[in-house]
Amino acid sequence: MCEICGCGDSRLVSINVQRSLLSENDRQAAHLREHFISDGVLALNIMGSPGAGKTALLEATARVLAGRLRLAAVSADLATALDAERLERAGVFSAPITTGSACHLDASLVHHALHDARLSRAVSSADVFFIENVGNLVCPAIYDLGQSANVVVLSVTEGVDKPLKYPVIFHKADLVVITKIDLLPHLPGVSLATLRENVARVMPKLQVIELSALTGAGVPNFVEWLDERRQAAR
Repeated sequence: MCEICGCGDSRLVSINVQRSLLSENDRQAAHLREHFISDGVLALNIMGSPGAGKTALLEATARVLAGRLRLAAVSADLATALDAERLERAGVFSAPITTGSACHLDASLVHHALHDARLSRAVSSADVFFIENVGNLVCPAIYDLGQSANVVVLSVTEGVDKPLKYPVIFHKADLVVITKIDLLPHLPGVSLATLRENVARVMPKLQVIELSALTGAGVPNFVEWLDERRQAAR
């Protein structure tokens, strides 16, 4: 159970409150957003299941960009800094956020991470700031982090039913990236067309990119989307 939101605790008693429980989070998120906009930084909330390929997507993006854009990231994990270390090796200035038992990031965790002087300087001078969320298809969708857009990473190995089973995160997505398409020949029960149809059923404005971080196929399309978002933000 997540100690932050208390999900699944039958001992919790519902009470009527006159103020949103997310009001403080939203206040901090608005503060972060002001900084990102004033610095000209495109901040993206990268969400998806554990093993969906979030870190691999960012590594592949850094390879394709080859230094053309300045990239920074925070990478959230319950217990390790392994993903942040991978991004560092890929040339992305990154820092870990270790959440302990929390199954998602919130604005205060991102704000606290940015108190680090080196990370703050890197983010303020970056073109794109990736906020790699905890691997989870439920809680991360609820919390505003000051991002410009939400990217949901969905691998073909997760099956075609995930958009229908976890609709909230896809409903809030600005882009869905379907990953690991190189594995499709080994997944006879997975139809890419069906997966796209199911995403379309729960995503208000369908925008999907299919790619393989391993082979690089489709990654330039994601880079093109980044450029479009940056231009739109300006």
